[in-house]
Amino acid sequence: MSDLPAASLEHLRQPDLEALRPPISSHKPRILILYGSLRTISYSRFLAQESARVLEHFGCEVRIFDPAGLPLPDAEPVSHPKVQELRELSAWSEGQVWVSPERHGAMTGIMKAQIDWIPLSIGSVRPTQGKTLAVMQVSGGSQSFNAINQLRVLGRWMRMITIPNQSSVAKAFQEFDSDGRMKPSSYYDRVVDVCEELVKFTLLTRDASAYLTNRYSERKEDAEKLESRVSLNSI
Repeated sequence: MSDLPAASLEHLRQPDLEALRPPISSHKPRILILYGSLRTISYSRFLAQESARVLEHFGCEVRIFDPAGLPLPDAEPVSHPKVQELRELSAWSEGQVWVSPERHGAMTGIMKAQIDWIPLSIGSVRPTQGKTLAVMQVSGGSQSFNAINQLRVLGRWMRMITIPNQSSVAKAFQEFDSDGRMKPSSYYDRVVDVCEELVKFTLLTRDASAYLTNRYSERKEDAEKLESRVSLNSI
């Protein structure tokens, strides 16, 4: 007996411990990094590249998307080569890192444009759902968390598993050398922390992603659609 009169009991599922512990994939975790600046000397790009090195050390396959040439959302059709490149990389990835400068107290338009070009769904495929996400930002002045807080909201909206840790690098112009390499510091240590945590969460969730994002409301909706189609076919 169940005291859930508002629920469709046939679509309720008890947690499946076996589904939560599927066989572990042996391939390298696939990580996509997005950064939000087109400047020649871009500290968000430097941080993206530094994060890539750390992730590769932890055994990941990493790709960094270059936003140069990406049109504004809706300014070009989705067939635009840069849009297709971004969407294919997002579908390929199992985890992502978003790195934005803070500009006027917010993420940059370049960062937001990349996320806006990745839809919640393409047909039956959800390009970001269930993937892990780490968020980072660079600031020209004192430490701030405005950009990463916004990125967290977007990550949740895109149905991603946003890890608890995060990185905010203050006065970024002081934290990188002339070759664009990050200097030793507590900021660098935090970047390593974030990358390490992202890898762990990706390994933990990637094989169970489909089960983790299997929802009661969507099962119920799919069943209603199927019933409706069957009814129409029988007429």
